[in-house]
Amino acid sequence: MSKIEVVFKELLTCLQTAKMYGPLHPMFQKSLDKAYAVFEDVFNERQEVVIGIIGEELAFEKEIFFDLGKLLRSAILYLKERNIERLAFYRGLSKEELGKFIGIISGPKEDFKNDPQQLLDLAGIENINIGKLKVVDRKDKGASEAGQPNLYDFSMDKVAQVVSSVLNLEKIDPRTLKLSLSNIIDSLSVQRQELLKLATVKRYDAEVYVHMLNVAIFSMYFSSRLGFEKNDVMDIGVAALFHDIGKMYISRKTLHKPDKLSEQEFDRIKSHTVLGGEFMFKYIESLGILPVVVSFEHHLKYNMSGYPRLPLLRKQHTISSIVAICDVYDALSQRRGYKQDYSPDVVYNIMNKERGSSFDPELLDKFFQFMGLWPVGSVVALNDASIAIVREENESDIRRPKIEVVSPEDKKRLVDLIQDNSLSIERYLNPWKEGKEYLRFA
Repeated sequence: MSKIEVVFKELLTCLQTAKMYGPLHPMFQKSLDKAYAVFEDVFNERQEVVIGIIGEELAFEKEIFFDLGKLLRSAILYLKERNIERLAFYRGLSKEELGKFIGIISGPKEDFKNDPQQLLDLAGIENINIGKLKVVDRKDKGASEAGQPNLYDFSMDKVAQVVSSVLNLEKIDPRTLKLSLSNIIDSLSVQRQELLKLATVKRYDAEVYVHMLNVAIFSMYFSSRLGFEKNDVMDIGVAALFHDIGKMYISRKTLHKPDKLSEQEFDRIKSHTVLGGEFMFKYIESLGILPVVVSFEHHLKYNMSGYPRLPLLRKQHTISSIVAICDVYDALSQRRGYKQDYSPDVVYNIMNKERGSSFDPELLDKFFQFMGLWPVGSVVALNDASIAIVREENESDIRRPKIEVVSPEDKKRLVDLIQDNSLSIERYLNPWKEGKEYLRFA
C-alpha cells in the first residue's frame, strides 16, 4: 500500500473513531496520533496532498484507489453528504489543526448546508481546504495552484490510459473507463455549461484523444437530452470514445495533409471504419458490441451514401447517427494545425446543408436545439457594437441565447435576446484573434 493510500485510510479511520467515541476519547487521540504521523511522513516528500472523491471512489492525482474506496465506502458517502469531494492538506499542518478538522466534520450534516470551508475558517484552520470538485479550464491557474483536481483533464487522462491499453492489445479495466464517463454524466446535469464550454473551446491540440473525448462528451449530453437511461448513455459514451480508433493505424502525415488527398490516400483514410470495427471486435466481452457498430458505421451517412459501401443497404444504427453528428460538429469546430476552424454559424450552415443526406434531419434539429447556434462561452459582437459572452441557450430560438454584455464596461449586464428585440448577434469573434482579449470573461 502506497503512502498516499495509507493517508487516505488513516484519515478516514480517524473520522470513524471520532464518530464512535467522540473527539475527547483516548481512542480518538491514539488514532489522531497515527494519522498525523502518516501526514508528517508524506510532507517530507511533497508540499501538499489533495484527495478527490470521484463518484464513490477515492482519487489522488491520476490514480483511483478502487479497493480502498470499497473498504471505506461508508466514510466516503459520509463526506459527500457534507458537500466534501475535495480535501487538500498542506505542509505546515499541525496535529491540533488535524484534530479540529476531524472534530468539525464528525458533526451533524446540517452544519454543512453552506460552504464547508467556512467552518474551517471560523476554527482558524489554515492548512486544510475542503469543498466540492469543480470543472475548471486547463488555463485556470488559480485552481491549479490550489491543487484543485480538474475533472476534464482527469477524465481525459483516464480515457487516454484505456485507449493506449486497447492499442497495445492489453487487458483493460472497463470499471475505470465507465467511472470516468459516469462522472462526466453526473456532472452534465449540474455543470452542463462548464463541460460543454470545455469541449467547444478552440484549441491547436491535434491529439486524437482530445477529439475522441469531446465526441464522447457531446454524445453523452445529446443522448441524455434525448431521454436515454443513464446506463445506455454510458454505453453510448464508450462507443463514441472509440469511434475513430481505426485512425490510430493511419499515418498522421496522411490524416493531416493540407493538400488534396490522392485517391489512394483517401481510400486509406476511409479504411479506418473497417479497421476500427475489426479492432473493437476484440473487446466485445468487456465493452459490448456497440463500439464495433459505431466504429464501423459512423461514416455511413443517413442516406447510406457514405463509407464503407455495403452490398446490402441497411439503415444506420441510431447511436451511429448520434455519434456521426457529434463527430462532425467537433471536427468542424476544432482548430488544428492542418486546417482552419469555422465559426459556430458556419458550422451550423455546413451541417444543415447535409440535413437528410449525411444526417438524420430530426436528430440534427434536436442537436442544435440542445446545443444552440452559439455555444456557451462564445465571444460575440452585437449590432450596437458591444461585445458579449454567450451564457445560456434558448431552445425556443437558437439564434437568440442569453448573453452577458462585457464591453464597454459601463454597459455590463445580462440580456435575454428573446426578450430584448433591440439587440442581436452580428458575428462571432475568434477566440484566438479578435476575441482573445475577452476570453477572461468566458
